[in-house]
Amino acid sequence: MEIEYFLETLGREGRLLAAAAEVAGTDAKVTTCPGWQVRDLVRHTGMVHRWAAAFVAEEHTSYHPDGGLPDLDGHELLAWFREGHRRLVDTLAGASPDVRCWSFLPAPSPLAFWARRQAHETTVHRVDAESALGGEPTAVATDFAVDGIEELLRGFHARSRSRVRTQEPRVLRVRATDAEAVWTVRLSAQPPVSGRDEQGDADCELAGPAARIYLALWNRTPFPGVTGDASLAELWREKSGIT
Repeated sequence: MEIEYFLETLGREGRLLAAAAEVAGTDAKVTTCPGWQVRDLVRHTGMVHRWAAAFVAEEHTSYHPDGGLPDLDGHELLAWFREGHRRLVDTLAGASPDVRCWSFLPAPSPLAFWARRQAHETTVHRVDAESALGGEPTAVATDFAVDGIEELLRGFHARSRSRVRTQEPRVLRVRATDAEAVWTVRLSAQPPVSGRDEQGDADCELAGPAARIYLALWNRTPFPGVTGDASLAELWREKSGIT
């Protein structure tokens, strides 16, 4: 996917998030994030947007801490969020393609990393904001969901920080039924090793439309289909949280 696609998605998703938060109100409960109210979600996502923008704008080549959460609420909080979201989109859109800065997952370039990561970050949190309204969330495009599954399985959970591990080797298969996309996730006492393939037998398969699998792997919705050893699906639920 091109950087421009991610930037378009980031712009749209941030606007949808703010609109949902405004309608729900900052006191509303975020059903996809137990214990959070809308104000917590908006503060967190706005902080991440500013943190990400700073790496690109200021060209930090090593990890740089975030600026913390604001002591804002209501209309002031939403205005702060919208300003930071616009700043992030403008920063990424205006950056040089060869900008050098810190990133933490493999990508063609730091700019490509941040555009992709923030598009997915904002999309998942937009779904969170819409959960405070009830009903079905705005649809996630199939191709974008497939990319998000790829980032999560072969990016985040390829790192040593992943806690999705088993004492004995097990195989988890993830299948997006509407996109002809399949991943094989090999679990062991080491970090998961995921391939975009369907090699060998699987102990458990998670299958369904790409958008539903995407949100389920981010622990926002139930898995649409589980066959085989359901304990591996439960393991994912318990251990896959990103910190």
